[in-house]
Amino acid sequence: MRRRALVTGVLGAAVAACKPVASPDANGSAAPAGARVLAVKIDNVGAARPQTGLEDADIVYVEQVEGGLSRLMAVFGSRLPAVVGPVRSARETDLELLRQFDRPTLAYSGAQSRLRPLIDAAPLRAVAPPGASGGPYFRSGAKPAPHNLYLRPAKLSRPASGTGAGAAAGFRFAAAPPAGGRAETAHTVRFPAARFTFDWSAARRRWLVGMDGRAAVTADGARLAAATVVVQYVDVRASRFHDKLGSASPLSRTVGSGRAVVLRDGRAHDATWSRPGAAGGTTFTADGRPLPFAPGQVWVVFAKK
Repeated sequence: MRRRALVTGVLGAAVAACKPVASPDANGSAAPAGARVLAVKIDNVGAARPQTGLEDADIVYVEQVEGGLSRLMAVFGSRLPAVVGPVRSARETDLELLRQFDRPTLAYSGAQSRLRPLIDAAPLRAVAPPGASGGPYFRSGAKPAPHNLYLRPAKLSRPASGTGAGAAAGFRFAAAPPAGGRAETAHTVRFPAARFTFDWSAARRRWLVGMDGRAAVTADGARLAAATVVVQYVDVRASRFHDKLGSASPLSRTVGSGRAVVLRDGRAHDATWSRPGAAGGTTFTADGRPLPFAPGQVWVVFAKK
């Protein structure tokens, strides 16, 4: 019982102990060479919620995994929480997605054996849990395994440089909303076995996040909220990898181009996304013009086109 209270206290401290690495550029100017980010694979089934540290991410990517479920990748550049998790395993989708960053640190719980050589060869710093105690990972007694692995980013060497991850991902930001779009106060995205809703709050000027019909909250009970939500329609196909039950792992292709819906300031903008190569970021345009995001956290949902 004492251990459970101790771990719960550590998780709760994440809200108060979030560490600003440096002031992010709200206007999303080009990221300087050598800008570093920390990407963490986050569990997103019911037993894993509420997650810890998501509110401090610059970008939250939503990916489809086996069984039509979802998994999150939280990318931190400007702020680091004291604790983040629950941490789960990596997928092939992550390797293409992370190429846009300059040798990012990827924190994950493990990977399918055939995928590990690809992770090792990728231009990133992979940090999986070691067997020894005292490292950056720890198990919480507040949730059942495997939904109880957490990361202390401060125990990683130089995980982030203080530059907003959005700039490195190719996003543009502007406080003034773009012209056009249509009034929209709620938007739903469905996976085969998961559902995301985004409800506009004029009072907070944020999109309140819902998952599977319930409000998504932080470890201290506050609503998760995004300044901008991107529904990016991509090619989702079965990869060559399978889980232990034999189900194919979905692969979301984030290089190429396609349609998107960008939600900001209570409006929905039909957009086009473009990422010609894996080493570059993704641009979003509407009517041939760059479509700026609202300064603040961005959620990107990879939906099947």
